[in-house]
Amino acid sequence: MQGVMDSESHDVSSLSIPLVLNQKQNEIAEAKADGDQASTRTTGFLKTCFNGLNALTGVGILSVPYALSEGGWLSLILLFVIASAAFYSGLLMQRCMDTDSDIRTYPDIGYRAFGNIGRILVSVFMYVELYMVATGFLILEGDNLYYLFPNTGVEIAGIAIEGKQIFVIVVAVVILPSVWLDNLSLLSYISASGVLASVIILGSILWTGAFDGIGFDQKGTVFNWNGIPTAVSLFAFCYCAHPVFPTLYTSMNNKRQFSNVLLVCFTLCTISYASMAVFGYLMFGSNVQSQITLNLPIGKLSSRVAIYTTLVNPIAKYALMVTPIVNATRSWFPYQYNKRVLGLLISTCLVISTVIVALAVPFFAYLMSLVGAFLSVSASIILPCLCYLKISGTYKRFGCEMVIIWGIILMGVAITISGTYISLLEIIHHL
Repeated sequence: MQGVMDSESHDVSSLSIPLVLNQKQNEIAEAKADGDQASTRTTGFLKTCFNGLNALTGVGILSVPYALSEGGWLSLILLFVIASAAFYSGLLMQRCMDTDSDIRTYPDIGYRAFGNIGRILVSVFMYVELYMVATGFLILEGDNLYYLFPNTGVEIAGIAIEGKQIFVIVVAVVILPSVWLDNLSLLSYISASGVLASVIILGSILWTGAFDGIGFDQKGTVFNWNGIPTAVSLFAFCYCAHPVFPTLYTSMNNKRQFSNVLLVCFTLCTISYASMAVFGYLMFGSNVQSQITLNLPIGKLSSRVAIYTTLVNPIAKYALMVTPIVNATRSWFPYQYNKRVLGLLISTCLVISTVIVALAVPFFAYLMSLVGAFLSVSASIILPCLCYLKISGTYKRFGCEMVIIWGIILMGVAITISGTYISLLEIIHHL
């Protein structure tokens, strides 16, 4: 999804909620901005399901075959474990909101549980996640464009810029004007195609395997203990839409149906993720790349459809994600400053900084693994459980529910520690 401050509402409110809801990272940051308006909007069951599916689907689908190749066939069980834990923590967020009608956003839940510290902690996790995923988008664009157009390079002022680096810079230049826009409604419409894009990519890859000579003959490995932290971290990255769940909940006509919405969304998304993981691993085995599109034969039409679909969405979603960060940063400055000029300066500096990070750490899988382990698990599994324990007072009563919740928390902590450590180790090693 890729802001949570009240001061952002006048800047982000121009985004229509069904469109913003397509990208989980963007909605994460804009939940607060839309919170005050959510009560005046009412959506039915099917529309809320569509918004939830858009929130849960994203670039994570490109990396699940690689995650499966890291952990082996048995690691697929962990995908369902993570999905179940994330689904349950979503239900806990609903229970938290049921206790207080003033709770409209994820930061509100943090505040209700732990005061200002809780609100700040939740907000920090959301903003950092937005920033890191925006950086990952640049890496993804650079990798796929270089795969389509290898041996590309230019020389500027005697400095040779070649390979993926030139494409990262070019994409950033193309994206920059969209970050300057005040009204992002058009980009919201484009990026609302998250579900459609995932279907097209999955369908194109299946067509490539079935009819373009790739086949599904790779055996793979049964289990690889050393790759489990990376696999679980990438699986967790696929389920990091929790900060937008309060927005979905408050916009529903019949809030009692929200648990059914979560069940439908998690079931369909998990089926699509598992399908992509299994078919991708059967097609390319241990040779599968961090993005499965990098394995596809570019001479085939189905492969180009998958790659071009992969390229379009991140360009639109980038601006939707970084704009809340710009608005939050802009609110730190005194009111006498020209907000328009200040916004342009901040947004430009933000894009430049993500380019620098993307060029310095051009490892999509390891960066997303780091995001999944440290940020996604914390925001989507650990924090909802802790907030529920505090708000409901369950921690005072020993019982089956408390055992389950503490089990989920301990699992999340283990994933966070091991996944973050391995991801950092791999990044440092490759650097």
